[in-house]
Amino acid sequence: MTRPLAVIVGAGVAGLAAAWWLDKAGWRSLVIERATELRENGYMLGLSGLGFETASRMGLIETLEATSYRIDENVYKDSKGRELLRLRYRDFIRDLPYLAIRRNDLVRVLAESLPDTAEVRFGETVASFEDKGTHVDVTLTGGETMTADLLIGADGFRSHTRQALFGPDGDCLQPLGYYFSVYDVDAPKDFETDFVSYAEPGHLAEYYALHGGRLAAMHVWRDGRSGLERVPDKMALLNSVSATSHPQVRALLEQAGSAEDPIVVDSLTMVDLPQWSKGRVLLLGDAAHCLTLVSGQGAGMALASAEMLAQALKEGGALTGALARHEARLRPIIGRLQARSRKMAAIFIPQSRLAFRLRNLVMRHMPRAWLGRYFSSAIRSEIELARIRSN
Repeated sequence: MTRPLAVIVGAGVAGLAAAWWLDKAGWRSLVIERATELRENGYMLGLSGLGFETASRMGLIETLEATSYRIDENVYKDSKGRELLRLRYRDFIRDLPYLAIRRNDLVRVLAESLPDTAEVRFGETVASFEDKGTHVDVTLTGGETMTADLLIGADGFRSHTRQALFGPDGDCLQPLGYYFSVYDVDAPKDFETDFVSYAEPGHLAEYYALHGGRLAAMHVWRDGRSGLERVPDKMALLNSVSATSHPQVRALLEQAGSAEDPIVVDSLTMVDLPQWSKGRVLLLGDAAHCLTLVSGQGAGMALASAEMLAQALKEGGALTGALARHEARLRPIIGRLQARSRKMAAIFIPQSRLAFRLRNLVMRHMPRAWLGRYFSSAIRSEIELARIRSN
């Protein structure tokens, strides 16, 4: 019997995880990726909770551990180099399993673990699609047209699939008032820990020590303007953002500017849609419910969502019913994470000097046990909610 076919737009975490899990549900997949290869750059992420459990059931933990980073402590300094506070990760996650990995390493491991039922095609994308009720006609930009049983848009929070399915984004995009930038620097670390942050009002610059004597850099800053991700001179933008930052921030930025590695700039924007599917077309991951890096759960929920999709499909019945079950189980969890992201965004990077000092004072003197209980109980509640919704 021929397996049903899913065409998946996007070879990121959500798209590749979907291809892996669809195989378990008896499907085959064709992953269409606009880029000519897997994307190399990406920020550090923490894999815990539902995402860690899904990766464990995929048999990927040992491989991911080999690419992971040991980040015990984050030292925060101000623009003068004075220490503001130290945050130890075990104070937050306590006894929960946790991996610190780069997003591109997670994508690579997923790609290498794909079954024979999944094909990835690079340098191509979907030009158009038409839901015929019994199938979806998908036309690629190269001119090829294929018949699929399901089309999955896993093409990020600026998803073209979403816009083709539901029309202009309009109110579904909810900017949090921040931008972020990530890039690598060919420089050995000269700080005492593996993770250091330079914080100042309205701006945070973070550096992680990578394997091979390199640093991963990430800037996050407050800015209410729109369209900065389209600015052609991203280095000039970052120089402006970092004008009053610590000298090391400016020196590393200058070094990055002289290299050929790409610099990514984008906004922290949540996606909030009333529905994630229509007919035989489904949105997955950031295309459906971008949580932004404020939540710390975007990649993990992309993994968990793919597993939930496979579970719903294996239960049988009409495809639209399976997609509805998938959404009903996932939406309460996403709703809680998005609500938490909105609350955290308000205090993520204080804008004024007074708010900045007050936030640091509170964080410095707050008992770490309180923080640990808050974060670990939130992660455990999401795991429990997922189990309840699956029964």
